[in-house]
Amino acid sequence: MRAVVLQEPGKATLEDVPEPSRSGADEILLRVRRIGLCGSDLNSYRGRNALVSYPRILGHEVAATVAEFNAGYPEWQPGTAVTLSPLTNCGCCAACHRGRPNACRMNETLGVQRDGALKDFIAVPAARLYRANLSLKELCLVEPLTVGFHAVARGRTTAEDTVAVFGCGGVGLGAVAGAAFRGARVIGVDLDDAKLEIARKAGAAHTVNTAKGDLHTELMDLTDGRGPDLIIEAIGLPQTYRAAVDEVAYAGRVVYIGWAKEQVAYETRPFVHKELDILGSRNAQPDDFRDVIRMLEAKRFPVDDAVTHTVPMEKTPEILEAWNREPARFSKIMVDVS
Repeated sequence: MRAVVLQEPGKATLEDVPEPSRSGADEILLRVRRIGLCGSDLNSYRGRNALVSYPRILGHEVAATVAEFNAGYPEWQPGTAVTLSPLTNCGCCAACHRGRPNACRMNETLGVQRDGALKDFIAVPAARLYRANLSLKELCLVEPLTVGFHAVARGRTTAEDTVAVFGCGGVGLGAVAGAAFRGARVIGVDLDDAKLEIARKAGAAHTVNTAKGDLHTELMDLTDGRGPDLIIEAIGLPQTYRAAVDEVAYAGRVVYIGWAKEQVAYETRPFVHKELDILGSRNAQPDDFRDVIRMLEAKRFPVDDAVTHTVPMEKTPEILEAWNREPARFSKIMVDVS
């Protein structure tokens, strides 16, 4: 079968690889239909993802159909459209024992620590599958949106909250949509007017372009001088890490999804003086997948606006190189596998 293999940084090729066999009795053979590419794939292509070894097959945002019947799981009939969780968990670490396998210290993600789904077929444990009444494009958006939805859940978001989301790229859009889906009043924050327009379509009641206005002044104006009840940071820069603590309301919550690639120096007084809850957010839980599916089935997300490029599988090496050269041209890339 065909697969897109990242041979080394900057070099992706379309290769013939062996077809998968069901190595476990609980596995379902899937025909891969569509794969979404995200920032972690670009970092892997650039050689900046410390978790990746080469060669590696990319792909963890998956839309597929069941290819073969497994008598142990008759609910997964051939032809059923599915998406999947790309994570593994050990079941033994502290996070797993606390019912939070998304934070498993031994996690291996498709396309990162193990070969991904950018190939014709893949075998996946039945417990990782999710069915939905969605198009292939919508199914392919489920997994990336769950990351933002999980941050919303970590922040204990309610309809009484005003939530500011720093960064309205793919992950931030999931947070915007997730907070709006819970009934919160959402403020999208970014430097890019085009991203902010999509954030409005995803549920943001207000937007702030920090290239044109002062963040503090605009957030104070929008919250009657209190600051947002919850700030979700989906950028990963030292200045936005600090701004989240500075701008959030007293007794508020800050959730970090973005991973700053350098050390962040804080003034620690606001942590105590405001009595803040500071939380990290990693990956997603099964409930997040189910919530995203419900939101997409309700047509509450601007799918066509969020996906900017779709290419056939054989064009994947070219689109990766173009994305590497001009990242600002691209938002969400999808690959049609079959």
